[in-house]
Amino acid sequence: MTIDHLRRNFLQKLVASAAVVPMLSSTNAFAQSDRPGTDGRQGATLRVALMGLGGYAERVAEAMQSSKRARLTGLISGTPSKLQEWGTKFGVAEKHRYNYENFDRIKDDPDIDAVYIITPNALHRDQAIRVARAGKHVICEKPMAVNAREGQDMVDACSEARVKLLVGYRMHFEPKTLEVIRMRKAGDFGSIRFFQGLCGFRIGDPGQWRLDKALAGGGAMMDIGIYAINGARYMVGEEPVWVTAQETKTDPVKFKQGVDETIQFQLGFPSGAVASCLSTYQMNHLDRFFMTGEAGYAELLPATGYGPIEGRTHKGKLTQPHVMHQTLQMDEMAGILLDGNIPVVPVDGTEGLKDLKIIDAIYAACATGRRQELRLG
Repeated sequence: MTIDHLRRNFLQKLVASAAVVPMLSSTNAFAQSDRPGTDGRQGATLRVALMGLGGYAERVAEAMQSSKRARLTGLISGTPSKLQEWGTKFGVAEKHRYNYENFDRIKDDPDIDAVYIITPNALHRDQAIRVARAGKHVICEKPMAVNAREGQDMVDACSEARVKLLVGYRMHFEPKTLEVIRMRKAGDFGSIRFFQGLCGFRIGDPGQWRLDKALAGGGAMMDIGIYAINGARYMVGEEPVWVTAQETKTDPVKFKQGVDETIQFQLGFPSGAVASCLSTYQMNHLDRFFMTGEAGYAELLPATGYGPIEGRTHKGKLTQPHVMHQTLQMDEMAGILLDGNIPVVPVDGTEGLKDLKIIDAIYAACATGRRQELRLG
C-alpha cells in the first residue's frame, strides 16, 4: 500500500469514527481547574493532553516542563510505541494515554482540562468537536481548520459544549512583537501606511503530509502564509476589507493541484493602509515583517521563527528578553482558560476564523484573478 493510500485511509478512519460519536454530556471544565498549583507552579495549573505526538508536539511538551501554569497530563496518539515512549519520558500514567478511537473517554478523566490538537490540518475539525463534546477545552494548532466553514463548525461546537476554543498563535505572546503593538497603540508610528510580511522556506520531503491536499488543505499558505495574514492584522491593528492574490508554481510535480507553492497577496485596510505579503515553500531566508507609518517604522527579522526574534524601530533596537515561545504561550493560555484573562491579541476561535476567511478569499482571488471583498465582523 502506498503512503498516499495510508494517509487517506487514516483520514477516512478518523472521520468515520467522529461521525458515530454520540453527543456526550459536557462536564464543567472550569470547575475541574479550580485548585491550587502543583510542582512549584504559580496559581492553578492547567492540565493538558497533547493530541498528535509529532515534532511540534514534542517542542510543546518540552516547553511545559518549565511552565509555571501548565502541565502535561495526557497523551493521544495512533502509535502505541509513541504513547509508551512519551508516557515514560514525560511521566504520563498509562491510564491517561488514549488513541484516536477511544479518546472520547477523556470525558471521565478528571486530570485533563484541555486538549492541544497538533495533527494534520484536515483532522482538526472532527477532533476538536469530539474534544468539546467530552467537556474539555480545545487548544488547536494553526491553521484552526482547512476553511472557514469547518472553522465555524468548531466555534459552534465549543460554544454549544460551553468550553473554550483557543488557537496556537504563539507570536501573540512574544515580547518584541507585543512591544511593537504597544508602540503602535501609543501612536509612536503615527498613522500606519504599509506592512510587508515575507514568509518562506524550501520544503523538503515531498511525501510529507504538508504537501498532501487531503491532509493539509493547501500548501505554503496554510502552513506559513498564515503568519503574514495574522501579522498584518495585529501589526496594523485593523481588519482588512479586501484582498488580491497571485499564485506562482514552478514545480507542479512536487506541488500538485490544490497545493500552493508560492502566493503573493495584498490586503487593504479601512484606514487606507495596505499590506504586501509573500508565502512560499520554494525560497529560503524569508521571515520578515516591516511596517511603516507617518512617524516611524518597525521591523522584525526574524519575525516568526522559534527565536530569538530580533527587531528594531525608528527609536532603536528592541531588547525584550527571549523566552521559549511555547512556554509563554502555555502560561498565558492557562491564564485565559483558568482565570478569564484577556490577552493583548486574541487567540480564540473567532480570531482563527478570521484568518481562515482571509485564506479562503486569497485562494478565490488566485483562482479568479479578481479582488475579493472581506467582511470579518
